[in-house]
Amino acid sequence: MILINLLPHREAARKRRRETYQAAMLGSAMVGLLIAAAIYFWFQAMIENQQAKNAFLDSEIKVLENQIKEIATIEEEIAALRARQKAVEDLQADRNLPVHLLSELVAQLPDGVFITTLKQTNQTVVMQGMAQSNERVSELLRNLSNNTPWLSKPELVEIVAKNVALSPRDQRRASEFNLRFQLVRSSQANKALDAASAAGN
Repeated sequence: MILINLLPHREAARKRRRETYQAAMLGSAMVGLLIAAAIYFWFQAMIENQQAKNAFLDSEIKVLENQIKEIATIEEEIAALRARQKAVEDLQADRNLPVHLLSELVAQLPDGVFITTLKQTNQTVVMQGMAQSNERVSELLRNLSNNTPWLSKPELVEIVAKNVALSPRDQRRASEFNLRFQLVRSSQANKALDAASAAGN
């Protein structure tokens, strides 16, 4: 007996192929979505990990910035302490400067010159006096420039010729002068003295 299939087999095959294609497409879409989700979650984990590292670095940077500020304030305190120490050392070293000033003035003052006033402001000394002639004032300026390490930069401010009455009958011509010079600090003067002694040997 011959069996004849009168069902629409081509349409059923077409339907099966369509269903298989749709299932394959659906499966591919699901696999694609799973891969995309895995990649997304992987990137998200990497981003969170990097953000955690960044937050840690930010906290460490803040700690370091605070330490740098503390170091800066400590350096300022050290600089202030060094300045105070230097000021104290300068005062300690310069306590004998008035003695050196008067001693050097006695040694460098030429005959025929006498001092009427002497005033010191910081390291600047202003001196007024009388001299028998202008040459005596010039000699005083040379002595102050070249013969002492304790006095420097003498500068003649003013010189005026005057008549000085020694007695009612005796009047003489004299030069009234006004000059200023710098008093050298002990540390610098001692260096100059050491250099001079080394050059002499």
